[in-house]
Amino acid sequence: MPGFLLHQGATVLCSHGGQAQATSPNPRVMVGGLPVVTQPTPHMVAGCPFTTPAGTPMPCVTAQWVSAAVRVKAGGVPVLLQDSQATCIPNGTPVSIAATQVRVRGM
Repeated sequence: MPGFLLHQGATVLCSHGGQAQATSPNPRVMVGGLPVVTQPTPHMVAGCPFTTPAGTPMPCVTAQWVSAAVRVKAGGVPVLLQDSQATCIPNGTPVSIAATQVRVRGM
């Protein structure tokens, strides 16, 4: 499905409200002056308040992307789109993409 490309300035949140940030975006492809993010690049999550029902803290630490663009690549690697899916580690919850650039679409 087509969607807008994710860039380093995109707002990505874990399902508990923690802020996820790309660890190493592709520096050669820019969108809106910021580098795009590719699928193998994990996102580090900061500020996740999640605790288990027993009260044990188990915050989201990283988010690993499981889907990306099929037809658009940067450096031979699929770029992330607004509808890409990721799973947080260690608790397996999803992330949501709250905002990204709205000029460049991919498939």
